[in-house]
Amino acid sequence: MDAHAELEQEGAVLVTGIVGRLGKSVCRLLHRRGPVVGVDRRPFADRPKDVRFHQIDIRRKKMRDIFRGGGIKAVVHLGIMHDPRSSPSEHHAWNVVAFGKLLESMEQFGVPKLVVLSSANVYGPSPDNPQFLTESAPLLGSAQFHEIRDLIEVDMLAQSFFWRNASAETVILRPVHILGNVRNAASNYLRLSVLPTLLGFDPMVQVIHQEDVARAIVSALEPGVRGIFNVAGPAPTSLSRLIALAGRTSVPVPDVLARSMLRTAWRWRLSNFPAPELDHIKYVCMVDDRRARETMGFEPKHSLVESVQAAVLG
Repeated sequence: MDAHAELEQEGAVLVTGIVGRLGKSVCRLLHRRGPVVGVDRRPFADRPKDVRFHQIDIRRKKMRDIFRGGGIKAVVHLGIMHDPRSSPSEHHAWNVVAFGKLLESMEQFGVPKLVVLSSANVYGPSPDNPQFLTESAPLLGSAQFHEIRDLIEVDMLAQSFFWRNASAETVILRPVHILGNVRNAASNYLRLSVLPTLLGFDPMVQVIHQEDVARAIVSALEPGVRGIFNVAGPAPTSLSRLIALAGRTSVPVPDVLARSMLRTAWRWRLSNFPAPELDHIKYVCMVDDRRARETMGFEPKHSLVESVQAAVLG
């Protein structure tokens, strides 16, 4: 029996949020290794032919039918809403309530593996942060940035699932700023023609290529891997060097003025960056990723230059 047939017998990997740009990167890696079941509210017109896809809301009862049919050996949860303009109630319903229902289904049908994509942003940028944060650091990201609260709740729900289901292997990945064709704050920032910086601040930052995050997710699915893992890419660099590598011009702006301008631009829908995002170009929030390298054997393949260019060209 070949390896693919063995994987088919073992079951499929269910990926939520598979139609997102990162979800498609994960799908490309996984479907070559075995059966994949994708779930998303959006259509997946360009999906690989061997990927079974369900265009449904994960909060609906139809989601349980997928689990009830059996054959799901692992769940990769990427279905997090990051739109800062969505209402708090919509964020909570989609991110927290939906994830809770997903966990209930996993418990009911005995799915043995869960991989959740969180973010190093849950730690929060702060002048009091040590140089590198370990996985045991407190999750203070919502102290100034309320939009991150749901992501912290999802992270905490996954941790609770970890302790409540000792027989299941639960993995929580907390990657640093992801760069690629994703539409997140870090990549969108580097695509601006002129990049605002805060006068007097040039923090060290960590980034990781989108494809390396996909590879980390695949590594997390390996048998025996469980726990929380910070995931980082190439060596840290200064914000000013990141901007230079992107070939952009920066304009230093006083903090008070920058926040006032951004609040006004946000109110008039001239910017998609909430004012609290400025803390990420002011304070340090770097992580210690030794555990992912030592336990999962994860090593990023893409250089800093490749990661920055992936965002700029995305």
